[in-house]
Amino acid sequence: MAKRLFLIVLDSFGMGELPDAEAFGDAGSNTLAAVAASPKFSAPNLTALGLFNIEGAVGGQRVPAPTASFARLASKSPGKDTTVGHWEIAGVIAERALPTYPGGFPEEVLDQLHAATYRRFLCNKPYSGTDVLRDYGREHIRSSQPILYTSADSVMQIAAHETIIPVKDLYDICEKARTVMQGEHAVGRIIARPFVGDPPEFIRTANRRDYSLPPPDETMLDKLRKRWLDVVAIGKIYDIFAGQGITRTIKTKNNTDGMEQAIAMAGQEFSGLCFVNLVDFDMVYGHRNDVDGYAAAMSAFDVQLGQFIKQLGRDDAVIITADHGCDPSTPSTDHSREYVPMLMFGRGVRRGVDLGTRPTFADIAATVQEYLELAPATAGESFWQQVRAE
Repeated sequence: MAKRLFLIVLDSFGMGELPDAEAFGDAGSNTLAAVAASPKFSAPNLTALGLFNIEGAVGGQRVPAPTASFARLASKSPGKDTTVGHWEIAGVIAERALPTYPGGFPEEVLDQLHAATYRRFLCNKPYSGTDVLRDYGREHIRSSQPILYTSADSVMQIAAHETIIPVKDLYDICEKARTVMQGEHAVGRIIARPFVGDPPEFIRTANRRDYSLPPPDETMLDKLRKRWLDVVAIGKIYDIFAGQGITRTIKTKNNTDGMEQAIAMAGQEFSGLCFVNLVDFDMVYGHRNDVDGYAAAMSAFDVQLGQFIKQLGRDDAVIITADHGCDPSTPSTDHSREYVPMLMFGRGVRRGVDLGTRPTFADIAATVQEYLELAPATAGESFWQQVRAE
């Protein structure tokens, strides 16, 4: 059977502030600690793998014989968003921070957006995605103007009611916005945010779409594809990498669907990488400061993780990690600058190897490439030889 590696990103599941967190306004953030303190949190499978054996992990019990090898990873990229986090996991370390707009987008950007889309926009401020619908939803319905907003991350978000601006038209607006947001305004992502409902009860739908900035260099996905290996993307991975290096993409509705798709892929034949993103932790719970919801979602994932593990073959390996933090217990609704966990397991992986704290997420990319028998050609240092079973 061909070698396969499943890489699962628990979007936003950080585990404590990085040394430079204060510069990002994130001093004291610890997503894992916040979530594990909830009575809704139950994660026997993650605990058995060694989640709480990782250096700096708090909120749970260390186990005497972890079934995974484990590490705490720092980020070398100057940011705390989905785009640079995933780039780094895939072996590309951003050299400079992507632009952010704490005061909203400047007039020159608004003028270019109008020229490209023939539309004027509402809001143009940093905003919570749910609060912006509450405060601007009625005016959007009255005026038919899209709602434009941002956050502490390098992102432009455009929201529209599906009966006012059809989803395909919102996508067209975002595609045009992507052509505008280049050069000094090259934000990491343009996000289409369709919603439905009547005021004040608006609900964002599953028709979200991300228009990402392509990675500035070749990622491990590109390297794998060039070697004719499969790169299966589940969830928003395709959008994050602007489709680069992907051989097959599977869209998902939510975390549960994402894990169901991963379980299904474990029962199918392929050779290479299955890359999974579970975005609900971030989008539905982290950004909404819903500690109990985040904890319950993590508990649900843990149940499915047990089902997933049973489907693995002898030549399969799994890495579970995250791309940044989003501590739901802090006043901020934005991402947080945190370490992330790394758990690697499979029949060919040694159990209980403590890899300590490593300097970059990119060590995952180097390890994936070496495991799949490619000479690592991206950033990062492989830990495969340290965890490889004899």
